[in-house]
Amino acid sequence: MTKEDLFKLIQQQKNYLCIGLDSELEKIPGHLKSKVDPAFYFNKAIVDLTNDLCVAYKINTAFYEAQGNKGWRSLEKTAGYIKEKHPGHLLIADAKRGDIGHTARMYADTFFSRLNFDAVTVSPYMGKDSVEPFLEYKDKWTILLGLTSNAGAGDFQLLQTGKGNRYLFEEVIETSGKWGTDENTMFVAGATQTGYIKRVRELVPDHFLLVPGIGAQGGNLEEVSRTALNQYGGLLVNASRSIIFSDTSKNFDVAARDQATKLNRQMERLLKEKKVI
Repeated sequence: MTKEDLFKLIQQQKNYLCIGLDSELEKIPGHLKSKVDPAFYFNKAIVDLTNDLCVAYKINTAFYEAQGNKGWRSLEKTAGYIKEKHPGHLLIADAKRGDIGHTARMYADTFFSRLNFDAVTVSPYMGKDSVEPFLEYKDKWTILLGLTSNAGAGDFQLLQTGKGNRYLFEEVIETSGKWGTDENTMFVAGATQTGYIKRVRELVPDHFLLVPGIGAQGGNLEEVSRTALNQYGGLLVNASRSIIFSDTSKNFDVAARDQATKLNRQMERLLKEKKVI
């Protein structure tokens, strides 16, 4: 999916919502647990009722890898289902990979060739050669960890460097922003870091930002959007638990749709305010 394709999708869908399929097996509604593949059926139900309300789905691989072979099969089936039934949506592997040389090439091949994801999250900590193998894939996105939403982000990302007392995250984003282009790289910028998102946007004015932390983590959609939306939309705001686990009854998918609808309406209004649509 190209940048132009993603921009058109945001305009058509009138939102920039990314739904995170962090499908923790223990939290899946009880009536699904008797099925052969509970996680897949849970994901399928969520996707079937929310696909018109979002532009992207993000699969956090940890929740599948923890289940061994069975979990990996659920991941493959979920990715395949989205690609087959809703191919217009951006499909993100939230894998946070980061390694060098041949290893990085294998990771890139896994997610882009074997599983056909459109994007994968990558840590830039090991430098340019750990990211370059991902950038070789045409019309695929490498999403670099820029400023994360977790409490421990301050341990390193907010340390000041010797270069004019700039924060480390500024150095990381500015440097890694030159490895690719705004056509094949995005940056993670946590919604809980509202005091710094303006600076992230200044550093990469034309790049898309993947923004986690809305919902269960307490990020403010209005504040983030007014700060970081650009002429292309330029945002993918992710919500996971607040949508997919908003209800654990047999109507969990309907409840998920209701939560996605609320965010969708906010996003449409904010896009109109910015004159993106």
